[in-house]
Amino acid sequence: MEIFNYAFMQRAFVVGILLAMVIPCIGVVIVLKRLSMIGDALSHTSLAGVAFGLIIGINPVAGAVAACIMAALGIEAIRRRLPRYSEMSIAIIMSAGIGLAGVLSGFVKNSANFNSFLFGSIVAISDMEMFLVIGVSLTVLLLFVLLYKELFYIALDERSARLAGVPVKIVNFIFTVLTAVTVSIAARTVGALIVSSMMVIPTACSMQFSKNYRQTVLYAIVFDVVFMIIGLFAAYYLGLKPGGTIVLVGVVFLLFIFIGKKLLGVKG
Repeated sequence: MEIFNYAFMQRAFVVGILLAMVIPCIGVVIVLKRLSMIGDALSHTSLAGVAFGLIIGINPVAGAVAACIMAALGIEAIRRRLPRYSEMSIAIIMSAGIGLAGVLSGFVKNSANFNSFLFGSIVAISDMEMFLVIGVSLTVLLLFVLLYKELFYIALDERSARLAGVPVKIVNFIFTVLTAVTVSIAARTVGALIVSSMMVIPTACSMQFSKNYRQTVLYAIVFDVVFMIIGLFAAYYLGLKPGGTIVLVGVVFLLFIFIGKKLLGVKG
C-alpha cells in the first residue's frame, strides 16, 4: 500500500471520495429532470472562467465558479421561457461557453495551467484546494439533505410540486447554484471534459438496481465512490491520467451490468 505514503495521493483520495459522494446527488436530480447534458454545458463554460481568471491574475477556480453560476442561471432563465424545449437552453449556453473559452484561451500566457483544467489534476491539488473541496462538499451534502423532499418533487413533476406548495423558484435557484459550484470544483480536480460523466454514469448504473428515489441516490453514491477508488489505484499503478481512468472504470462497470442482466434475462 505504498500509494498512501505520498501526501499527494492522500489528498487525491480525500478529494476524490468527497466528490464521488456529492456529484451523484446532483446527478440523480439532473437525470430525472431530463437535463443530463447540463454538466457538459457548465463544465465547458467553466473553462471560460478559468481562462478569464488566468488572464486577469485571479484564482482560476474562482473564475470557474463565477462562470458556472452565471451559466447555470442562464440555463434556468432560458428553460423557463422555453418550457417545451428545455434542452435548447443547454445547447445555447454550451455554445456560448465553448466560444468564449476558445477566444479567451488565446490570451492565456501559460497554456499548461489552462490545459490542466481540461482533464483535471486530482493528484496535483494543494492543501488549500483540498480544504475548499471539503467545505463545498459538506455544504452541498447538507443542503441536499435539507431539500431532499423538495428536490424529489421537482425532479418528478415541477408543476405538481408547485401545486403542492413547494417553493419551486427558490429551490431551483439553490439547486442551480449548488450544481454550478459542484461542477466548477470538480472541473479542477477530475477535469472539465469528464465531470459530466461522473454525474450520469453512476446514476445509470444505480437505475439498473434501484426501486425508488432513495435507493437511486444511495446506489449512485456507492458506485461513484467505487469508481473513484478503483480509478485512482489503476491510475497510480498503471501510470494513467486519473480523470479519464475513473470515467473508463465507470463505463466498463455499466457495460458489465448491461451484459450481466442480458445473460441472466433480467429486464429493466
